Amino acid sequence: MRRRQVLKHSIVLISMMVCVSCLLIVTVTFLKLPEATTKNKEMRFYPIIRSRKVSLQDVNLGKFEEMMLDMLPQDLAFTVFIPSEEAFKRDLRLVVNDSLKPDRFNDTYAILTRILGFSAVPRALSSANVPLGELVSYESLSGFPLYISKDIDGMLVVNRIRSEVVDVRKREVVVHVMDGIIMDSDFEQSVLSEDDTEED
Repeated sequence: MRRRQVLKHSIVLISMMVCVSCLLIVTVTFLKLPEATTKNKEMRFYPIIRSRKVSLQDVNLGKFEEMMLDMLPQDLAFTVFIPSEEAFKRDLRLVVNDSLKPDRFNDTYAILTRILGFSAVPRALSSANVPLGELVSYESLSGFPLYISKDIDGMLVVNRIRSEVVDVRKREVVVHVMDGIIMDSDFEQSVLSEDDTEED
């Protein structure tokens, strides 16, 4: 009689252990994070840079970046995916000493205004608001769709353009410095065609 009870208890104990093990395996399988890569299929490899939360005093924004930020009201929540000074020079051939001369200032200001329309979102969006491995989308001030993801190192990627610095604050405005210009194809073509006519 006693032997039967021990046998029953052993079977119940083993069954419970098997159920708990299966439950753990299923839980781990469903909670497993997706594999994150540091490259985009159609883009170059990126070095892993640790994301830094910085204040505006720690970042040297260039003249074009400052001009874009000055166009926004500082007491309202905005997020700006602002191009770096190098991106302005490389992608739009805008150089501070030349592009801000009196005869070119109005054209440069118009270009910066359009870029701000493509790259600003009327809400505060820090890198912590973007889940790793997910794609979120927002409309910019001009209605241009922005597709935002976060790399494993915490850097944001917006429309396949990677950030250099994230989460810079200027009062209510959140600034992410980008390694490229966010713009639609029509504006890009018009800017490039203007450059071609200037070279002729």
